[in-house]
Order: sequence, then C-alpha cells, then structure tokens
Amino acid sequence: MVFVTKSASEHFSYPRTSTKVSKLFSGIPLVDLTKPDSKQLIVNACEEYGFFKIINHGVPMDFITRLESEAIKFFSLPLSEKEKSGPPNPLGYGNKHIGKNGDVGWVEYLLLTTNTESISQRFLSVLGNNADEFCSALNDYISAVKKMTCEILELMSDGLKIQPRNVFSKLLMDEQSDSCFRLNHYPPCPELQGLSSASARNVIGFGEHTDPQIISVLRSNNTSGLQISLRDGSWISVPPDQNSFFINVGDSLQVLTNGRFESVRHKVLANGLKSRVSMIYFGGPPLSEKIAPLQSVMNAEEESMYKEFTWFEYKKSAYSSRLADNRLGHFERIAAA
Repeated sequence: MVFVTKSASEHFSYPRTSTKVSKLFSGIPLVDLTKPDSKQLIVNACEEYGFFKIINHGVPMDFITRLESEAIKFFSLPLSEKEKSGPPNPLGYGNKHIGKNGDVGWVEYLLLTTNTESISQRFLSVLGNNADEFCSALNDYISAVKKMTCEILELMSDGLKIQPRNVFSKLLMDEQSDSCFRLNHYPPCPELQGLSSASARNVIGFGEHTDPQIISVLRSNNTSGLQISLRDGSWISVPPDQNSFFINVGDSLQVLTNGRFESVRHKVLANGLKSRVSMIYFGGPPLSEKIAPLQSVMNAEEESMYKEFTWFEYKKSAYSSRLADNRLGHFERIAAA
C-alpha cells in the first residue's frame, strides 16, 4: 500500500458524484493479442464499448513493476519536494487541480512528454542521483507500451480492412508525435474510511471525461476505482487487473472512424483504504496533423460527421474546456435544416 504525507493529503478537496457505485462488471471485452481473432475482437469492442482489456501484450512485467516502484518513491516524497516538479503548465507535477478550468479531484499526478531526455532535468533537483533510475524506468516502459500500442492500431486497421495498415500507427511513430504520459496517484481518502460501501459518499478522484487523443493505454495497481459509461449512460466499475492493460478509444479516433468507434467516457472514484497508482500512455498525432474521417472507413455515400481540424486546434479547444464537456461538439457538422 502506498501512503502520502499528511501535508500532501491536506491539499486535497472532496468533489463528489451522486452516482451510486456500481457492481464490478465482468463483461469487459478481453483481447488476447496472440490469437488470430484479436483484430475482429478489437473492432467489436471499439464499436460497442470504446474500451477493452488486453492480455499477452508482450510488455515485460519488469518494466511495469520498476516504473510503478519509481512512481511510488516519487509520490511518497514530501509535498514541498514534489512541487519542485510543478506546477503543471501543462507538464509537470500537480495535485487537486486538474487543468486550469476549475476541475478538481482526489488525485496527485505527473504529466510528462514521452521524450524522456527532455524531462530528466526536471527531476534532477527533486530525485538527485535517483533521477536517472526514474528516467530509465520511464523510457523502458514508454518504449515497450508504444510498440504494443502501434501493434493494436495495426490490428485495428486489419479488422476494419483498411490500407495501409499503419494508417493509425504512423501518427504515433512520427518524430513529431504529440503523445504524452501520465502517472496518477489516488491516496486513501480519510472521508471514506470506516464507512460501508452502501453509506460511503462517492468522492471523485478524476472526473468524468473522454480522452482527446487517438488512443489511451492504461495500467494500474490492484485497486478499484475506474468506471466507464456504457452507451445507455449507465456507469460500470472495471475490475482492477495489475497484469493487463486497458485500452480507451479517444476523441481523435472517433473522428478518424467517422463515429464508428466512440470515445469512452470514464472517471475514477477515490478509495477509502487503498492507494491507487495508474500509468497512462496517450497516443497522439503531430500537432500539424489534419484530423478528419478516413474515406477508407466510410461507405460510398456516407458523409463526414465532423469538420476537418488539426490536432493542435482540437487540443487547444479540448484543454480550454471542462473535463465533462462534449469536446467534439464544436467540430460536428450540423445537418442543414
């Protein structure tokens, strides 16, 4: 179990949701990347849920446990030390405040670029001689997860029967790819301790939102809290699995597939007794990349549901909004009356 200093926990507030905690949902789509049917299962999951779990992913467990260990070391530091890596503008350390638009949560985090060379200096004054170990673990993890993510995107293309099969993955492989990486720590919430699950109020760790990028790859420790919204608007709790990865369809992929895949709305609830540590790789295109539905995905007479925009334009719009806003709404084509 991970603990934070008292000074850190004092800086957290208690945002809540009135949504009742749902039971753990056992129907999350499961994809074995070594099986021949994985490409079709990925497409089916993206169409129905915008979310799925993968096993036999090929990412060494040593990379996963080493980075989690380094993350725990960092989040266990006194708040005054951690704040030397902030404020998040947008990269760096933050706590309670998520973005600049008033969203808050029971969370502290590191938001980083995927270029580890550019972040080593940021942690030198905080971690000292351990900065190299942190950056080495980060680089190994991101490199392995990026490779796996590109494999998933190419299987996705195969399942959609579109060519070239790297139509999605090339955006992440581009040297100018605007991908990023996030480490989240949700400390045990004192307000929830000692209360039964029936009477406990749902303290928000991270408010409901969709991810603006193409794809998100999540891994967390064995602590519950993640919930996703189904197409009917109901919320389900995702059983934790520290050995697997969870995949989210992002807003940009929803546009690229002209709405065939829909980005998944999700949130995290605080836990009364356990710390939750999550690691998320956000696969993004270059800032200048134009985002529009692919002709190869649409039927002959199908029209685009979205206006064309660059990733820079969408990113700027998304990050100037509140978490729960319908970020794609500004870019939808409105049918003529």
